[in-house]
Amino acid sequence: MKRHELEGLSFLPASFPLPLDSPFTTATARQEAGLRPTDLTWLVRQGFLRRLIHGVYVANPVPDSLELRCAALRLVVPADAVVCDRHAGWLHGAHMVLAPNEHLQVAPVCVYLPSPGRRLRNHLADSGERTFARGDVIELMGLRVTSPLLTTWDLGRHRHVERSLAAMDQMLRLELFSKEELVAGVPRFRGMRWVRTLRVMVDYVDGRAESPPESILRLRWIQAHLPAPVPQLEVYDAGGSFLARLDLGNDELCFAAEYDGAEWHSSPEQLEHDRERRALVEAETPFIVKALRKQNLFGPRADAEAILRRGIAEARRRGSRTC
Repeated sequence: MKRHELEGLSFLPASFPLPLDSPFTTATARQEAGLRPTDLTWLVRQGFLRRLIHGVYVANPVPDSLELRCAALRLVVPADAVVCDRHAGWLHGAHMVLAPNEHLQVAPVCVYLPSPGRRLRNHLADSGERTFARGDVIELMGLRVTSPLLTTWDLGRHRHVERSLAAMDQMLRLELFSKEELVAGVPRFRGMRWVRTLRVMVDYVDGRAESPPESILRLRWIQAHLPAPVPQLEVYDAGGSFLARLDLGNDELCFAAEYDGAEWHSSPEQLEHDRERRALVEAETPFIVKALRKQNLFGPRADAEAILRRGIAEARRRGSRTC
């Protein structure tokens, strides 16, 4: 099928030579339809296909589901291999544990083999060997996957504290285990790589964080040695009526901070809604609410800590009213 035959279409036609309701690999696309990687990239850019994992595609209208994710992994993962780390978290339901922009530039799948001397040697897998204890591996729709707890411990052992906390927050958010269980299992990883990160970050884990940037904003608050923040803080007016739920705040400080990501806080309507909601909170309560965006939290010009400190100082200057 030539590119010009798809011009003006919103979806792939029934005559498209590959499955329209199930995932397929780059190899299948080449063998059965003669499509090169550049053709698949073009189809993704045009919105006809999307990448699920490295080397696996699906027609864009097919909705995301656990079944679809497992079907995609079964195409590239050997039967005795164990899916680990961020892809295990993805299968358990924490889709935000994937690497930043991995839905656009998909990294190899994290797959490990239990037998000595074996590892996958292809461009689809980030592989190696691991030792698994009883209960560490479960079966999920025909795939061997690390358990939710082991997945969380593995994700917590990361060289970057931001990635460690954000991933563990997302896993705890699934409510598949308790924080007490998470903390209790940390000693088993003594001496392993990046275990110091896990030991420190596990105390800060909170499943109320709705996104990785919210987790990182909370970490910046903690690193600034400010009084403990509360994720998803509910704010009420003097009469007890609910006003808003704020990403992060502290009642004693009368201060809250929110992360405005581009996906949900960029259109004129979204920006106006944000302004009205925060103006209402500041008019009806002693709270000061500060919004931070990507450039405040990431990159060489990140100034989240300074914004938090200035906001708290402003809240304290508002007077003697209490929250």
